[in-house]
Amino acid sequence: MFHIIFGLPWLVVVVRFIQPLPWIWSVKLSLVVLLLMASQYHFFSRLSSGSVFSPEFPRSIVIGFNLLFGAILLLAVFQLLLDAISLLILLVKGSFPVVPVGMRYVMGIAAIALSALGVSRAIVVPDVKDMEIAIPGLPPAFDGYRLVQLTDLHISRLFPATWTEAVVSKTNALDADLIVITGDLIDGSVENRRADVAPLARLMAPDGVYTIPGNHEYFFGVDNWMRHFEGQNMRILSNSHVVLARGGAELVLAGVTDLSAARTGSLAPDLSAALHGAPADVPVVLLDHQPMQAAKAAKSGVALQLSGHTHGGMIVGLDRVVGAANNGFVSGLYQVGGMQLYVNNGTALWPGFALRLGTTAELTRITLRRAAP
Repeated sequence: MFHIIFGLPWLVVVVRFIQPLPWIWSVKLSLVVLLLMASQYHFFSRLSSGSVFSPEFPRSIVIGFNLLFGAILLLAVFQLLLDAISLLILLVKGSFPVVPVGMRYVMGIAAIALSALGVSRAIVVPDVKDMEIAIPGLPPAFDGYRLVQLTDLHISRLFPATWTEAVVSKTNALDADLIVITGDLIDGSVENRRADVAPLARLMAPDGVYTIPGNHEYFFGVDNWMRHFEGQNMRILSNSHVVLARGGAELVLAGVTDLSAARTGSLAPDLSAALHGAPADVPVVLLDHQPMQAAKAAKSGVALQLSGHTHGGMIVGLDRVVGAANNGFVSGLYQVGGMQLYVNNGTALWPGFALRLGTTAELTRITLRRAAP
């Protein structure tokens, strides 16, 4: 399906952009073939690994595919906008305008430049984002409690061991009380990613490192991955909770499986099970990869939900589409009933579409504060 869908922007570029160019046919044909191959990035990914979600090419080739793939999509958008303007001129003046070839060159250069910028912003080790969240009923002993949220690491050929090691070093340097990873840690099988995820075992915090599965873990054998992460100094919260203690006070940290679990025959998310046996009148911080069911969590008495999944919409404009698919939750802090929801932009993103334009990746340190009475 991916190769058919993403063949459409290529077709727009070929018919409406390349065909009118005053170039010799052999040059235009070479460009058509090059862009056709780039448009089929996900098809080649499937050939390389059996999954469109795990391109098993050298990192430089993955970057090149993303650059050309992004340029095709951006150029198709530019061309459609130009055609829409031309149609309006046709309706007003009665004749279709002649587009100067220089304008086409500007469009092409802009598409390549923006794609290169978007890819470069997508693959960096993100800067630290500091924020405070006030929690009603937070015990005084937890006022100033610091946690780091990592999410959507998508460790892969695009985000390999060197990138993971840099993220781990930066995270440990924040000296947080707790580290949580809210899903989509990987893209690829345990066999292919073993070395790339190895640095995660060096994440350290006094109250531990906790994680939940995201939807991508279910593409690559979620049970194998969860067992592997348990052997890497992590504790998995699959519809379960843990009680954190400090100075005689308590805070509940709970986690649920991903919404996609049921479709794979795995353990479906169950918030009731996750909170079963949790002490009453203690604030709950919930880890849920997707933000879609935040309203349900709010009704269950959760104080703070931490999610990812959306990548912040990746590109300005596309965030509207992403929001529509996630009950309006895309990026940042939301008030949902009596609960606060934080949707993290992601520490990385899927290597199948690695562009960020107008959004930034996050390595997020959250300080909990007591809400004013």
